[in-house]
Amino acid sequence: MIERIDVSPRASKIVKHNGVAYLSGQVAEGATIQEQVQGCLDKIDALLIQAGSSREKMLRATIWLADMSDFAGLNEVWNDWVPTGHSPARACGEAKLAREILRVEIIVDAAYD
Repeated sequence: MIERIDVSPRASKIVKHNGVAYLSGQVAEGATIQEQVQGCLDKIDALLIQAGSSREKMLRATIWLADMSDFAGLNEVWNDWVPTGHSPARACGEAKLAREILRVEIIVDAAYD
């Protein structure tokens, strides 16, 4: 069975299937990369709870940076957010994001009960 949560004409915020919750990409505004990353992670926390999951159950994270020079700033926040011993498989690359003000987009897949 496939369950879609917060469905819009363009996308679902969460799609649950076969024990995995697929979260839509999260973005946030802020003056610094650290503020934008924290905003994304706050949204991901809320979606994980809504999906019946948690940070400890993350399987994979895909991170897009508008500029790879923000990689260190991303990791400053990311490393404090991920629970010790529960790091997901992760990929990070550079991409043109939907709006010029955005510096990061984070996509997470997680197991759920």
